[in-house]
Amino acid sequence: MQHRVIGLLKNETVLVVAAVIALVSCILIPPDRQYLGYIHVNTLTQLGSLMMVVCGFQRIGVFHAIGAGLLSRVRSVRGLALVLVSLPFFSSMFITNDVALVTFVPFAIAVLIMAGLENHALLIVTLMTLGANVGSMLTPIGNAHNLYLKARSEMPTGEFLLLMAPYALVAALMLFLCCWFAFRNQHLNKFEGMDAQEIRRSILAPREEGIQPQVKEMQQSSGWRIAIYLLLFLVCLLGVAKLIPQWAMVLVVALTFLICDRRVFLHVDWGLLLTFVAFFIFIGNARRISQFYNLVSGLVNIHPLITSVLCSQVISNVPTALLVSGFSTAWRPIILGTNLGGLGTLVASMASLISYKAVVKQYPGKKGYYLKIYTVFNLLFLVVLVGMALLLE
Repeated sequence: MQHRVIGLLKNETVLVVAAVIALVSCILIPPDRQYLGYIHVNTLTQLGSLMMVVCGFQRIGVFHAIGAGLLSRVRSVRGLALVLVSLPFFSSMFITNDVALVTFVPFAIAVLIMAGLENHALLIVTLMTLGANVGSMLTPIGNAHNLYLKARSEMPTGEFLLLMAPYALVAALMLFLCCWFAFRNQHLNKFEGMDAQEIRRSILAPREEGIQPQVKEMQQSSGWRIAIYLLLFLVCLLGVAKLIPQWAMVLVVALTFLICDRRVFLHVDWGLLLTFVAFFIFIGNARRISQFYNLVSGLVNIHPLITSVLCSQVISNVPTALLVSGFSTAWRPIILGTNLGGLGTLVASMASLISYKAVVKQYPGKKGYYLKIYTVFNLLFLVVLVGMALLLE
């Protein structure tokens, strides 16, 4: 029992904290009919549906197949670095930053071991993590808090993309320059003569000395599943854009996976949805305590962008988005602040912990060095992008 409690605290820290503060708020404001208005159902249905579809793609190995296909065209160390950093940058725009890192960081470490380039692993993982965090901020479906803030603000998708595009483009340029100057254009012949399928088999093959990509893939990634999952992804996009009813989106996605792959339901991060529910309850109750609400609202509205960035450094950007949005309707600075706030400290974006755990597992003696590299590059990106936001907004 004790081990289970400790495991829950370690694996679901944010959920536990959110549940505790929600329960405390329930003591101050006993449950009543107003509680029904606390829950932002659209956010939960959209996020849950997207998570199921992305999990479905993961289980048939689509993302690794794409990565292996790109690697088959790599002919230099610099090219390898650019491919590995680009994978989470672009994929996170559609599958979220945490899924991109869960998928591609172990994959990248296995690739570097195979290519004899482990000396570059820490820097490449750092840049991949940055890539996932800055890539995901471009789209409403790139991360959980973007989905929530878009739904709450009712901001059109086009306006959201235009708001975040300059920052994503500048970050992409910075990532390109980092790869260009940090890695030599040294010839790499490891993947010559190998097609994508051979590369994928080599990377995923068990080996004693290296970590393996942590995936629970099915035996075959048949074409009909890919086609069906692409259609489901389109259904989710239509749901996010409010072009189809939310209930229809959930029903189509859930019924399809009940037929095609029921195990998807076991691998979806339901804890994230429960975390959202807990924060909704806390924020709803906090708004009914007038003195507390007026105090926090006054502090947040002094400078919503900077407040969001600073809070994210301590409690991460998803909880920050949920909390700050409960006390301010300055949507543009909140969206910018929570996205840019994902850079900086290791906990600024909880997705960054995925990379850290992968590094610690493979290189336990180098975790301090990784934290130094991670912090230096993150602070550089944070200062540049926040400075840009202060000039533009």
